[in-house]
Amino acid sequence: MIIAFGKTFPSNMQNEILFKMESRINRTLSQKPLNMQKVITAIDKLGKEIASGKYDEKINKLLIDNPLKYKDMAVRMLSREAVEAKLETELNGLSKDYGNVKAKIMPLGVIFHIAAGNVEGLPAYCVAEGLLTGNINILKLPQADNNLSVEIISRLIELEPDLSDYIYVFDTPSADIHGMRKMADLADGISVWGGDEAIMAVRRLAAPAAKLIEWGHKLGFVYISGMYHDSDLEGIAEHIAIMKQLLCSSCQVIYCDTEDIGDLHILGQRFLPILEKAVKSNLPNSIGTKANMTILGYTDMLENLISGNKNTGILKGKGCSIKVCGDSDLELSPMMCNVLIKKLPRKKIIPVLRKSKGYLQTAGLICSDSDKQDLCSVFFRCGVTKIVKPRDMSEMFLNEAHDGQYALSRYIKIVNEIF
Repeated sequence: MIIAFGKTFPSNMQNEILFKMESRINRTLSQKPLNMQKVITAIDKLGKEIASGKYDEKINKLLIDNPLKYKDMAVRMLSREAVEAKLETELNGLSKDYGNVKAKIMPLGVIFHIAAGNVEGLPAYCVAEGLLTGNINILKLPQADNNLSVEIISRLIELEPDLSDYIYVFDTPSADIHGMRKMADLADGISVWGGDEAIMAVRRLAAPAAKLIEWGHKLGFVYISGMYHDSDLEGIAEHIAIMKQLLCSSCQVIYCDTEDIGDLHILGQRFLPILEKAVKSNLPNSIGTKANMTILGYTDMLENLISGNKNTGILKGKGCSIKVCGDSDLELSPMMCNVLIKKLPRKKIIPVLRKSKGYLQTAGLICSDSDKQDLCSVFFRCGVTKIVKPRDMSEMFLNEAHDGQYALSRYIKIVNEIF
């Protein structure tokens, strides 16, 4: 399904629509810019419709667990309060007069969004951010999208018809290089969500002058220094059990501030029943998630039997596992409630984590109040961009940055008038 010119079209009309888009985009750019109050009002109305249950049937059919969590997150992020706070936080103060030098915020022009499929609702939110910065938006849907994005974006255009010339949505497969290159050629900026392979593919696709806005995969971890309590471990377990370690902010490794491998075994033995309990309380509803958990579990077990590698112990629980490792490398866990435990003495934090620079994002921190500021400072210098309590690692907070940057600031340019 395609959205273009305020209407929906079948996918087989892609080439015809792409052929017409350049002249239509040029016409749009020659007109008055978007009225931002109309954009905010439309987004707020959409959020209220989602809150009312209008899309519940579709949301409940998503192949995800905790669909209500995604719904609540969408409602919060689309509210007028959140949108206005986002604009104030991310863009306020960038337009200024410096004597005869005037600095003004302007849209990039046209943004080509290549959305990832691991967060439901992300494609539609990408378009909302593009609209809030006054841009024309071309969205390539992830292959896993179930038409919910098309339905939501179509409704947004119905709520505010002025948006029809600012939104184009395609369900183009990633293998259609010709179609994607045509979309990229129309864009002033390309926003891509995905792993290293996706990022590299877009770099090869983009014109040299195009601005690349990359949101790559990241790795999250928990760091425990000093005393910890069962309530701390319950927070880690709850986070792992709910999110299944599928997000960039998810905990893949639990680090312990120690040189003694014995401390890791003590932590693992204490943590396993707590993790089992959390997993039991958050069993997957999606058959796809259940199958994925089973396959990953067997694959991981076989890999360890074959390789006999750096793991010094595997604690197997019902629906989960804990690996006590002999190394300190930050790496992707098997996910699906299978977590790694490693030692990382405080003095080695920087040399170890700097190996993963560019992939660091969220850290969950358990330590004394007296150590908190020093540890936060060290982690930020390594490249970590968000430090929270472990149970909050994948929560979204009003006014927070993403990967160390405000998204809206990447979708604009600052222009100068000097007379």
